[in-house]
Amino acid sequence: MSATDSTSVRFFYATISIVVLAFVLLPLAGVIWMSFFANQILSFPPTGYTLAWYARAFQTTEFQSGFIVSLQTSMIATALSLLLGIPASLVLVRCRFPGREAVSMLLMSPMIVPGIVGGAALFIFFLQLEMATGIQIAGTNAGLIIAHTLIALPWTVRLVSTSLIGMNRSIEEAASSLGASTITVFRRVTVPVIKPGIIAGGLFSFVISFIDLEKSIFLVGPGRTTLQIALVNYLEWNLDPTIGAVAAVQILLISALLLVTDRYAKLSRAF
Repeated sequence: MSATDSTSVRFFYATISIVVLAFVLLPLAGVIWMSFFANQILSFPPTGYTLAWYARAFQTTEFQSGFIVSLQTSMIATALSLLLGIPASLVLVRCRFPGREAVSMLLMSPMIVPGIVGGAALFIFFLQLEMATGIQIAGTNAGLIIAHTLIALPWTVRLVSTSLIGMNRSIEEAASSLGASTITVFRRVTVPVIKPGIIAGGLFSFVISFIDLEKSIFLVGPGRTTLQIALVNYLEWNLDPTIGAVAAVQILLISALLLVTDRYAKLSRAF
């Protein structure tokens, strides 16, 4: 390939990368821009700019309670996904047994099944379970946490498994040959090596749980609401930039979380 052809190929790939990046980032930038519009009803062009919508968002009781419920649920679901996902990843990567592929596909299925279908299926299953046992799960905090754990678990399994597959097993073998127990090897050798995958899995599990709407609609209990449901309810009767302000805060928080996490554990190593 000549120098001219090589330059053309690089220019083509650079152009495609810029287009894709713009396709991803421009809608987010548009939402943040919209949150500063002074218009009482969303319209373009803006009549001016103001921070009043941010103050209104923070003062809205539904958004406050929804944020707390979403934060609590996401933190618990993330912790449970790590407790279940790390051992599951170890078994799937390190062990060979009949039905291994089926188990892997089952754990990954929440990423494939549409959210609205999964939420409806879980709701019906919980109702059937309640009729059979008398134990209420639908409409309780436990049911909501179970649902969010299910949607968070695939991210933990996928990212931790990727780190385990790329790990050099000779390091563990060397530690074992020097007398370290299995637990010691896992705690002092395996975990530090796959730490980027664990952190990335926990991070993405938290984000996926926090922004979930479909399953939460079916399973949230009476008198409680998540932030995403609060946003939908607000949009039913209002069409002002308050929604943009709430979305902008979410975008900035998640971006900050990604940057801080990448500072201590390079997320690129997990992919």
